[in-house]
Amino acid sequence: MSGQSTTIAGTAPATHQRTILSEHIVEIVSDSGEGAQKAGQSFGAISAKMGNGVWTVEIIPSDIQPPPRTKESASGIRIRIGSGVVSNAGDEADIVIAFNEIAPYSRIEQGAYQKGTKILLESMWATHEDEEVRENYARAVADFKRLGYVVYEIPMQEECLKVVPDARRGKNMWVLGLLCQLYNRDIEIAADQIRQTFRKKSQQVVDVNLQLLRRI
Repeated sequence: MSGQSTTIAGTAPATHQRTILSEHIVEIVSDSGEGAQKAGQSFGAISAKMGNGVWTVEIIPSDIQPPPRTKESASGIRIRIGSGVVSNAGDEADIVIAFNEIAPYSRIEQGAYQKGTKILLESMWATHEDEEVRENYARAVADFKRLGYVVYEIPMQEECLKVVPDARRGKNMWVLGLLCQLYNRDIEIAADQIRQTFRKKSQQVVDVNLQLLRRI
């Protein structure tokens, strides 16, 4: 996918198989304020620096200050990357990273996904203390599979809490690290991007975000 032949991890991560792609469409969806757009913008910038064509489109919540874990709160970004010039956002997404199970629904209603779209879903809601949340999560996973999507349940919060006390404030950079691994991005270019993004913050903040990037 890059001028130097970009690859993506295959569907069986344990085998470390790689597939060469000419282009791919990624979406990151979350509640508003969780940093999905910053992660996606950083991923796009890293890919551009590696020679890819890039097109990004922000996903804006339908309401102002909507309640979390609702379709109206869905926020995020779409990133299309290719080996040549990319001049639009493309059609259905290939991979979706979802911070909760509600966020993808508004995108599904908009026809943004297709059968075979891979959804990497934050799994923390499966064991939430609220029974209704657990039931909603299980129902959503079943819905996604029924619609033909491939669901991978990912312990994002669990991994982030190994680095930061509040996963909500670090999950986006952990997801950036995940994307860098999936799409074979140069980790040093990614690290430089984080330094640029957080250049007005303290060195401690920069270092923590670098740890999250390299956590995968």
